[in-house]
Amino acid sequence: MYELPSGAEIQAIITTLKTSAVYYLPEIYLSALFLVLILSDLVFRQKKNQLLSIVSLFGLTGSLWFIWKQHSMTGQEIFFGMYVIDEFAIFFKYFFVVSAILTVLMSMTSDELNKRTSGVGEYYVLVVGMVIGMVMMASSTDLLMMLVSMELVSLAAYVLTGYLKRERRSTEASLKYLVYGAVSSGLMIYGFSILYGLTGETNISEISSVLLSRGYDPVTLMIASIMILAGIGYKVGAVPFHFWSPDVYEGAPIPVTALLSVASKAAGFALLIRFFYVAVPHGPDTGAFTPGSEWLLLLMILSVTSMIYGNVVALWQTNVKRLLAYSSIAHAGYILLGIIVMDELGTQATLFYLISYLMMNFGAFLVAVTIANKTGSENIEDYRGLGRRMPLAGAAMTVFLISLVGLPPTVGFIGKLMIFSALLAKGSVFVWLALVGVLTSVISLYYYMLIPLNMYLRESKQPLPDTIRSGMLPQLVTAGLMLLTLYFGIFFTPLSDFARYAVTLFGNQLY
Repeated sequence: MYELPSGAEIQAIITTLKTSAVYYLPEIYLSALFLVLILSDLVFRQKKNQLLSIVSLFGLTGSLWFIWKQHSMTGQEIFFGMYVIDEFAIFFKYFFVVSAILTVLMSMTSDELNKRTSGVGEYYVLVVGMVIGMVMMASSTDLLMMLVSMELVSLAAYVLTGYLKRERRSTEASLKYLVYGAVSSGLMIYGFSILYGLTGETNISEISSVLLSRGYDPVTLMIASIMILAGIGYKVGAVPFHFWSPDVYEGAPIPVTALLSVASKAAGFALLIRFFYVAVPHGPDTGAFTPGSEWLLLLMILSVTSMIYGNVVALWQTNVKRLLAYSSIAHAGYILLGIIVMDELGTQATLFYLISYLMMNFGAFLVAVTIANKTGSENIEDYRGLGRRMPLAGAAMTVFLISLVGLPPTVGFIGKLMIFSALLAKGSVFVWLALVGVLTSVISLYYYMLIPLNMYLRESKQPLPDTIRSGMLPQLVTAGLMLLTLYFGIFFTPLSDFARYAVTLFGNQLY
């Protein structure tokens, strides 16, 4: 029979929880912000949209201080080893909060959101809820915690995708997202259950130790890992788990699309790196993640197919959001290249690339919001002649797209250069991957440059005013992201050092 824990055991559990809570302050703060937004939505009636956006903006900015305080707490495992505070997790906490801040700023400028008179409170509550889930994904070291945090992100994302419920494409996107998400989550849970059956453990470090000490059936482990990869692959939007991306990106509000394409994707990569670097045995004795192994080959296939498929299919897109959706699939392939390298340099390149992707992709979506506000269209053909009428938007969009291609002097060039350098440093077996990355980047040049071509070299078929004003806030944020994209393309050392800091302890543990 099951015996109830004794008084001493209960007291030990309470003590552990109290001790762990000290290291859990950013998550507690964000949860409090979550509740404050709910209460504000219930209490205030006048100018609710502006109030909630400002509370969200300042609340998220305040969480950065709590994350900064965690720099002195690294190396701590809390909540019975289910959660870890390390440099890797801190890096992604900054990443997710900054992404959410940019999403709120973009939402404040979006007419498709601001014209709504109801449901505003739920929108910002769900954005903060997604941030909490993504922060937890970065620190989770237990299968149960990984599952809970990933589902928290997914549930919020499903609702945000269908936020414009009176628009058919938004409702359709939300339903498709839910169906694909349910299938991928089911596969991941089943993979977790197989892994637990092999080891009797849920902590990923313990799983690795048990697999190495007791041995394992390679076929069973491969089946479990493929199922888990299917769940995480859906989150990062890599081929063949990408089917949801184009419709969801097109149907969701543009700020939500930006959040999904950057922060949600990064959360998936954080989970992928921590899980497969720690839980799945690797090295010369086991053969996993070594040249010629099945796992290395599988990740190579995912990366190459994502780069080729995403860039080739994007050539036929006429909607800006769908174009950026297929671009996002391609960039998932580029990011996977850094993970395939399986060393500290590769991981550093991956993290740097994610930072660069945050700046240039959020910037591109912000310009798309600005233009959609003024033209009511997301069609590339309707961008004709806007370069002269919206000079800042035209210049900024050109810079962001050049960065997405990976051309100098932008931060996107440095990101791809670091990825390809990490591949070449690993040996000749990886040269062909770098070659595929370069060739697919050349393909992307065509469809990215189609937008500036319309903005500057083609005239609109409809009469437009000589000057189209877009407001102070979107212009400031757009100019800031454009300048950062150019600045860090030249002076990239601070971002490179931050990425190296994030993998220092993590690298010593894994490589």
